[in-house]
This record gives sequence, structure tokens and C-alpha cells, in this order.
Amino acid sequence: MDALAHGDWIIGLGALLVAMIRAATPLALAAIGELVAEKSGVLNLGVEGMMLVGAVAAFATMVASGSLPLAVLAAMLAAMLMALLFGVLTLTLMANQVATGLALTIFGVGLSAFIGKGFIGIPIDGLAPLSVPGLTDIPLLGPVLFGQDVLVYASLALTLAVSLVLYRTRAGLIIRAVGENHAAAHAIGYPVIGIRYLCVLFGGAMAGLAGAYLSLVYTPMWVETMTSGRGWIALALVVFATWKPGRVLLGAYLFGGVTIIQFHAQGAGLAVSPHVLSMLPYLATILVLVLISRDSVKIRLNAPACLGKVFRSET
Repeated sequence: MDALAHGDWIIGLGALLVAMIRAATPLALAAIGELVAEKSGVLNLGVEGMMLVGAVAAFATMVASGSLPLAVLAAMLAAMLMALLFGVLTLTLMANQVATGLALTIFGVGLSAFIGKGFIGIPIDGLAPLSVPGLTDIPLLGPVLFGQDVLVYASLALTLAVSLVLYRTRAGLIIRAVGENHAAAHAIGYPVIGIRYLCVLFGGAMAGLAGAYLSLVYTPMWVETMTSGRGWIALALVVFATWKPGRVLLGAYLFGGVTIIQFHAQGAGLAVSPHVLSMLPYLATILVLVLISRDSVKIRLNAPACLGKVFRSET
């Protein structure tokens, strides 16, 4: 009996860890894209809207074509178009980035609901997890390390790639220079607006990929506002991570764990209102931001100096 109970405990823990990683993946993807945009000095609060547009584009393409790669590509392109709209308004027309980002989220919520109206309730076959013979069956570690879907591994690879590019390449140095002092970067000949456009588009592509993960993998269906505030949590993760890619991934797993724990607590019949448990991920986000904001020196040292500031080439 003890051995059987121990085996059940290992299986349960493995399932919990797998669920935590799945819940964390869209947060990590969206946050790593926003981090690159903010490193270049652009604050895009429209992550939630871009994720929703990416999610509905992926689902609609999957229903129409049955091709997962095409659905993922459609999600990234759709969110990039949203990001391009944001870039035109803020980088070319010099609109306020905060107000434009909020408007982009509202627009994304409405647009995705309009496009997705005819897809509610349609079932699809989502992206299945990988299975490595002899490795996936290893107790506890097998499903966690070798039984994830390809987008989970892509999120890890993208985080590593972003970290290497930002801190080990000339391109990363230029991006950080533009975010720290756009006037100086412009003075020595770097195209500040062009660089920021590319970073904003990358952020859009990652938000679209995060949305595709939600509608194709996490909950393979289309539901209006299915992001449920994940775009805002992704924005908070960038601050939580003090603009460092590795910490973004760590923070995503932390918040993913909080999300899954509240689901398991509800399933276990914990004598707490389910509405209170549902608030846990967002309460954790607020708590973390409050704690971080107390250390204003650390924020100033790590935040890009030109974050959210309008660039005019004549200045």
C-alpha cells in the first residue's frame, strides 16, 4: 500500500508540474516579446489585445485548413499587424504609448470577439505533446522534461535566444542603446525608429504565438476573452524580472504554478470561495508589483531610461 501511495504521489506531482509548465508557457512567450520591445524603449500595453487576435486567427486558420503550422503562422502575422498599427500610431505619428496600448487592447478584445463569433463551440484536435520512447515514461521527470508539446520547448529556446542576442551580440547592444539613450543612438547613426519598429513587431509575433498556444494547445477551442488577463500578467512579469529574460521565464513558471494550484484547490473541495481562489494569480501579480516598486533604485537601474518616451529625430 505504501509503495502504491508513493507511486500515486509521484504521478500526481508529475501531472501538477506538467500543468504548471503548460500554464506558464503563454505568459513566458508574451512576456519575452514585450521585454524586447521595452528594451528598445517602447511600452506596449496592448499585449492582451494582440494575444486575443492571435488566438482567434490561429483557431480560425486551424478550422479552415487543418494545418497547425499554418495556424501558428497566421496567429503571429495577425498579432504583428496589430503591433504594426501600434507602431504607426506611436512611432510615426508620436501618439502617447500608454493610451495607444490601452486602445489596442480594447480594439483587440472587440475584433477577436467579432471574428470568433462563428467559431464558438467548434472542436479541434489540439497540438499533442511529444513522446520520446524510453524517456517520457521515466517517473516524474519523464513527462516534465520529455512529454511537453513543441511550443513549450520553443518558449525555452526563444528565451535563451533573446538573452543571447541582447547580451552577447552587436544587435542586442544596439537595441539596448536605443532604449537607454535614443538621442545618442541617433547621433551616431542608428535608425532609432526602424529598430523600434522591428522590436515592436517581434513583441507582436510573440504575443500572437502566446495566443495560438491558448487556442490550439492549452484549451483547444475558441472562447471570447480566453486570455483572462494573461496579457496584463505578462506585462507585470517584465517588471518582476527587472527586464532580464531568464527571470521572465522563472516568473512565468511562478505565476503558472499559482494558477494551477488554485485549480487544484477548487477540485479538492477546499472550503474557500471559488471566486477568491480565481483571484489568486491576479492578487499574486499585484503583491509582486507592490513589493518590487518599494525598491525604486533597482527599478531605475534596470528599466530602460527611454521607456515610453517619444523620439523626435530633430532632438
